[in-house]
Amino acid sequence: MTDQKPKTSRPSDELSILGPTTKQRMAVGKALRARVPRRSHGEWKPPASRPDPIELLRQVDQGRLSELLPIRYARMRASPFGFLRGAAALMAFDLSVTPRTGLRVQACGDCHVGNFGGFGSPERRLIFDINDFDETLPAPWEWDVKRLAASVVVASRELGLKERRAAELARSVVGRYREHMREYARMRAVEVWYSHLDAEILIDEAKTAAAQKRWRQIEKAAQHQTAEHVFPRITAVRGGRRRIVDHPPLIYHPPQFSMIGKRVREIFEHYRRTLPEERRVILDRYHVWDVARKVVGVGSVGTRCAVALLMAGKHDPLFLQFKEARPSVLAPYAGKSRYQNQGERVVTGQRMLQAASDVFLGWTRDQEGRDYYFRQLRDMRMKIDVSTMSLEDWLEYIDLCGWALARAHARTGDPARIAGYLGRSDAFDEAIGEFAMAYADQTERDHAALLKAIRAGRLPAAA
Repeated sequence: MTDQKPKTSRPSDELSILGPTTKQRMAVGKALRARVPRRSHGEWKPPASRPDPIELLRQVDQGRLSELLPIRYARMRASPFGFLRGAAALMAFDLSVTPRTGLRVQACGDCHVGNFGGFGSPERRLIFDINDFDETLPAPWEWDVKRLAASVVVASRELGLKERRAAELARSVVGRYREHMREYARMRAVEVWYSHLDAEILIDEAKTAAAQKRWRQIEKAAQHQTAEHVFPRITAVRGGRRRIVDHPPLIYHPPQFSMIGKRVREIFEHYRRTLPEERRVILDRYHVWDVARKVVGVGSVGTRCAVALLMAGKHDPLFLQFKEARPSVLAPYAGKSRYQNQGERVVTGQRMLQAASDVFLGWTRDQEGRDYYFRQLRDMRMKIDVSTMSLEDWLEYIDLCGWALARAHARTGDPARIAGYLGRSDAFDEAIGEFAMAYADQTERDHAALLKAIRAGRLPAAA
């Protein structure tokens, strides 16, 4: 028998195994401009096939709790930004007819400036990130960027900013996305995955002492958004038992409360099984103590959502929110989810996109076949009201939104190909700025149609 030399990989073999280099992938992205010019993204003209906004809203709202729909429409009536928040399904159709490069990511699906903020990580660190994933689905990366930029313009107009300023801000949020995507393209894959934005950056990048003070106050308030701090504020002893305090129509115990409580306990066991075993150890120390229905954000009003109070001891509460998960509004245009349970779709998408996710994220299904996902309620959640921001705060905030979106997309897509397409110049920023202005006009027209429909009685709205 003769000795055999160990086989060595040739450079060509390594390339076939490892795939194209970062430089090559960026070149592939750049080449896409020939087929989909960056300037083409600036166009917006509603197609002839565009559905009637009011009829589409009515279709989307089928199956929701009818008694809560007047609250939903009243919130959408309040302003064009309120309409934009509640009309993700309409914009999903509109985005589907815009140019796309063919590059996909795990998209947020409802990416507007109100869906970012700070929350607590499992290590009790306050981080800044996307915080709403009800519509998440693999989809074109451009869709999130366009919705975010359009929301910047709509919200800037509500803040009273001039048109030129609103357009600059739309370009700015896209520029931030582009710049950071290029940085992520050159990072190791595991570095991208571990990257995060500490909420402290809001203070560090504040331009004035007054802005720093405001952000410190917001962060300090977030530190007190934990179960032990909110427990005495949102519960009270009734009939010798600790109960969640009713604040109808936003939090309340429905008439059939006892039946709902029983059902929650039944679906809770299935949710429990979706958690990793080490987290079940923690959860098993708690017992479901009370359940109350809760009205949530504009886009989700009417879906079945509730808060459960769990107790492990007299002074050891845990609040879990569970929320109905319906098919993503992107599904008709980007493809159905591969998950049979829509709650699992939301939870998995959140884990992919967020730098750190709630340890109690899980999903379940009730006896009627409705899907839900669970998470903690208000766990160190930063309350950021974009309608009351100063210009300095607004500038800082939207730049961070662009950064956070780039980080999320870089985790699940190919940052090198996206960065190669975007390039170093502001060509894409300019195009999306044009789109954002045109789509903000579209949103105002749609909002006017909503007001007309409410006046005509086609849609109910709470007084």
